[in-house]
Amino acid sequence: MEDVRDFSRIPEKELPPCPVETTLMLISDRWKVLILRDLMAGTRRFGSLKNSIGHVTQKVLTANLREMEAQGLLTRKVYAEVPPRVEYTLTELGYSLKPVLDAMQRWGEQYRAAVGTA
Repeated sequence: MEDVRDFSRIPEKELPPCPVETTLMLISDRWKVLILRDLMAGTRRFGSLKNSIGHVTQKVLTANLREMEAQGLLTRKVYAEVPPRVEYTLTELGYSLKPVLDAMQRWGEQYRAAVGTA
């Protein structure tokens, strides 16, 4: 059985006027960027995400995943099994952040190279 929830998106009037601030509002948390990074490769289960991300607690990871689901960046699919199986997949909107993450990766590589040679 699939758990389908209809979370309303953030009303436009509550979004910051600056597009950069809007983007930061959605992905500024350290864990959210890592969740996005891991889900770019495809659907992942909760345990797989937790292991891949590292030192995040279950409570914090769950809170971030729920918030990202409410913001329309990913979907959560629950299977009626024992134990329950939950899978997370980026939405089209979530996948649209790929160029942002790619730019962050390139910049991070350039920074590391510059600092490493200084």
